[in-house]
Amino acid sequence: MAALALPPLPPQLKSIQHHLRTAQELDKREPVVAYYCRLYAMQTGMKIDSKTPECRKFLSKLMDQLEAMKKQFGDNEAITQEIVGSAHVENYALKMFLYADNEDRAGQFHKNMIKSFYTASLLIDVLTVFGELSEENAQHRKYARWKAAYIHNCLKNGETPQPGPIGMEGESFADAEREEAGSSSVHSGTTQPSSSSTYEANNIPTSNYTGIHIPPGAHAPANTPAEVPHNTGVTSNTIQPTPQNIPLVDPSLYSAQSAGEVRLTPEDFARAQKYCKYAGSALQYEDVSTAVQNLQKALKLLITGRE
Repeated sequence: MAALALPPLPPQLKSIQHHLRTAQELDKREPVVAYYCRLYAMQTGMKIDSKTPECRKFLSKLMDQLEAMKKQFGDNEAITQEIVGSAHVENYALKMFLYADNEDRAGQFHKNMIKSFYTASLLIDVLTVFGELSEENAQHRKYARWKAAYIHNCLKNGETPQPGPIGMEGESFADAEREEAGSSSVHSGTTQPSSSSTYEANNIPTSNYTGIHIPPGAHAPANTPAEVPHNTGVTSNTIQPTPQNIPLVDPSLYSAQSAGEVRLTPEDFARAQKYCKYAGSALQYEDVSTAVQNLQKALKLLITGRE
């Protein structure tokens, strides 16, 4: 898809270039995620500048791309239903995050891992299309961007990064190297050659992450994304799927009975549907733990009227 050519990206819209590049890279293997990357880019671009001729022309062509994708994937629930789309994008973002996190904790530092951290943060940006970010996802986004810059700086300076969450008090990443791919404009549906990591270092937070605890395997499916890594130029051990801790089924659900006075509201049904959609999306990535947790939430809500 995405064969519709875009005009040169106006300088005013530079902040959306990486989301558009990510869309190009995902067009074939994850068209749903690519669609929402473009939707995020268009919505963000409209807020930045939709009045100057070059921005209006660019955003109009981007809108044409979105309409073409809607027609092509009109029968896909993840495009037609926001609940399903949100779950799909979130699971893919966390899958990318977990891949990078597992590589980091294993001490396997390479360019594709850096890019995966930053791509995960971009995809969490995209989740704002569906509403306000959860506190957990906001934390993941900050952590992923910080890790991408920290590891990039270490490798650039010939230093060995420290794996996992660590404190970096007083260190600023504003002087981190700006990647060549980051300075080029998005012109058409063809993906630009990817450099070591396509991120804007100036957007990296400078916070101290000593207190952040992100246990490996706790937030996303254990399987490594199919597209990462390819040729990293670094010899690394094969990543084995992280054993999943399957939550026990709440015993109270076996004996719970719906009280006669329980009346479910339309909002209750919508939340139950959301949990079921999240479970279904999690199963696409073989994330049994998340699927079980969400199914239990849906069941409890339907039986008791409470979450």
